[in-house]
Amino acid sequence: MTPFVSPRLLLIGGGAVAKTAEVLQQLGLSRPLIVTDPFMISSGMVERALAPLRAAGMTPAIFADTVPDPTDIVVEAGVAALRQGDYDCLIGFGGGSPMDTAKAMAILAAAPPGARMRDFKVPAQANRAALPVICIPTTAGTGSEATRFTVVTDTERDEKMLIAGLGALPLAAIVDHALTFSLPPRITADTGIDSLTHALEAFVSKRANAESDEYALRAMRLIAPNLRTAYREPDNDAARAAMMKGATLAGLAFSNSSVALVHGMSRPIGAHFHVPHGLSNAMLLPAVTAYSLNAALPRYAEAARAMGIATAQEGDQSAGAKLLEELAALNRDLAVPSPAAYGIDKARWDALLPTMAEQALASGSPANNPAVPDAAAILDLYRRAWGG
Repeated sequence: MTPFVSPRLLLIGGGAVAKTAEVLQQLGLSRPLIVTDPFMISSGMVERALAPLRAAGMTPAIFADTVPDPTDIVVEAGVAALRQGDYDCLIGFGGGSPMDTAKAMAILAAAPPGARMRDFKVPAQANRAALPVICIPTTAGTGSEATRFTVVTDTERDEKMLIAGLGALPLAAIVDHALTFSLPPRITADTGIDSLTHALEAFVSKRANAESDEYALRAMRLIAPNLRTAYREPDNDAARAAMMKGATLAGLAFSNSSVALVHGMSRPIGAHFHVPHGLSNAMLLPAVTAYSLNAALPRYAEAARAMGIATAQEGDQSAGAKLLEELAALNRDLAVPSPAAYGIDKARWDALLPTMAEQALASGSPANNPAVPDAAAILDLYRRAWGG
């Protein structure tokens, strides 16, 4: 028996954001605090959600102090803002950071006085939330709108903490690909590879199951043929729609399976060097997949077929080899830099490798990988990824 969790309501399609007030009304909600970031305010993007709420007679408030890698300090500030008003829900509007911040705020607000975000780091279960969260993603990548996870940086320890539980599961998600048309190519690429990594890792994870497999395969079928097009043709409606739906399906997949070694190794890179999450995944994906391939060759081969880079008749060995070739080609085509090319200081990288390996293992994600690494293997993979 495998439990499957998902938001109560998923509204997917172009123009869906105009239905924000209707979604809240369906759920009996009317007093939202919108959690977003400064760019969503300055660009006017957040008005896409505010306008329908105001037209329905609601008076939404805004907390716009989220940062690219959500921190415990920002979450605590958000909870303080939440307690100053009479709100009945949170709306996470933006990329993964505002959505993750809203989810973490709901969890921390439900905790006893004096609690901190680190109290909820896995293996703890964060199953309680003070308020329901509605997510409106503006990137096609994190899948946070559909998951029971949030990631928050512990600022004292420079550690990206994985927090998991039903308290992080949104009540509803409004998934509107029209919100992604203005994304710059770099963010389109990084978030797109993030969603592809979610689907692939969910599929090869030791915790994969029949239900998560269906969503992972559907996600790969959508993402793989459309990522380059969305990158090169930002106004391509069909590609943007496929990427957005694929990201949400990938979120459902890994929320009910798990991510694995790529994500475990990626979080410390983000915490210590402030590399965007999708980009650090992309830096690692080819090397980690090569390391893991033979431990789950039939699965990786099936993923290659779903992605359209191997035929149904092709043997597993050939399909697996084509997958490795494709991941390397994808990084080239999307101009993914290596850590070295990104400008990370080599001496600092080398000095932090033992800490990064320790934090990767502590996250639990590497244990889900087809080939379960020890610290030495992770150190070797970080060194291999350094130059690309």
